[in-house]
Amino acid sequence: MRDDTPLEGEVVDRHASQEESSAPSPTPDTTMAMVIYALYLASFVVGFTSLIGVIIAYVYRGKGPHWLEEHYRYQIRTFWMGLLYGSIATLLTLVLIGFPMLLALAVWFIVRCVKGFKGLQEKRAPSNVDSWLL
Repeated sequence: MRDDTPLEGEVVDRHASQEESSAPSPTPDTTMAMVIYALYLASFVVGFTSLIGVIIAYVYRGKGPHWLEEHYRYQIRTFWMGLLYGSIATLLTLVLIGFPMLLALAVWFIVRCVKGFKGLQEKRAPSNVDSWLL
């Protein structure tokens, strides 16, 4: 057990250690993650904005705490799964079952974006990031 007295010849900067312990940890910037969710939702009006959103998600991946990283991963997975589901539903419109599937895809996409927004506001990772559903 050591008391805080420096040993002979030891240099201690007590002022710096007090600043580090009293400084609050910076809150991560969630702006870009929110922008990506907004771009995803805007893709219902302007079709290509989800592509811009996934590119931004790839760029910002790896630049934040774990819970924010999970959001970027969730956004990337949402884009690629939505593209897969949309392709399948579009092919199935030839047999008319694709139309209700496209409607279900739109609901799925909106729910994932809303869950993501809510998670960002609560500063936590989205639930079920690896899920193919909601």
